[in-house]
Amino acid sequence: MIHLKSNLGTHQNLKITRNGDNSLMSSNSALERTITKVLSQKEAELISQLDSAYQESLNNLEASRGKLEAERTRIVESAKKQAENLKRQIVGSSRLATRNQELVMIENAVNSAFEQARKKLVASGDKQSYRALMAGLIEDSVSSVGSSEVIIECNENDAELIGNIIADQQKRNPRIKATLSSQQIDVIGGIRVKSADGTMTYDNTIDSRIEKLKPLIRKNIAQMLRGEA
Repeated sequence: MIHLKSNLGTHQNLKITRNGDNSLMSSNSALERTITKVLSQKEAELISQLDSAYQESLNNLEASRGKLEAERTRIVESAKKQAENLKRQIVGSSRLATRNQELVMIENAVNSAFEQARKKLVASGDKQSYRALMAGLIEDSVSSVGSSEVIIECNENDAELIGNIIADQQKRNPRIKATLSSQQIDVIGGIRVKSADGTMTYDNTIDSRIEKLKPLIRKNIAQMLRGEA
């Protein structure tokens, strides 16, 4: 009898042990499922965060690309404007240099024509045509001053000729009282007439007449240089 009890006790202990093992296995399975679930959630969160970071990086890259493109466009446009300004400056400088060169050529041509006219007039001082010219200048000058008493100035070479013309005109018109000044002027030819009281002066020298023609001469020469004449 005692022996049977002992076997029964052993059987009961074995049963308890098996039940304990089953409970432990069940507890381990639940823990594994919990761990797996937590890991799955964390994995999903991590993947979501990675996707979000990746998308944000793409957006930043696209935005940076747009800014870079805008900056590139701005730099290119700025370079184009600078190049255009430089081109205009070069063209403007070239035109200015050409214009200045043209003005120098025109002025030289005018001065050359002036000098040729001076030489021609000086050489023709004793000719009848020059005497007729001087007589006409005296009549025109006296009339322009508006005074019957005038003083006439001329250069040294023309002094004798002008004196003779004054004498001839006074014979024809005694009302004209013209006096040849002892003060001579440095001109190519022609006369300068002053009223006796000095209030009026009329410059009718050849030099003055040529100076008045210079703008017209310059214009004609410029037209010739440009092929417009």
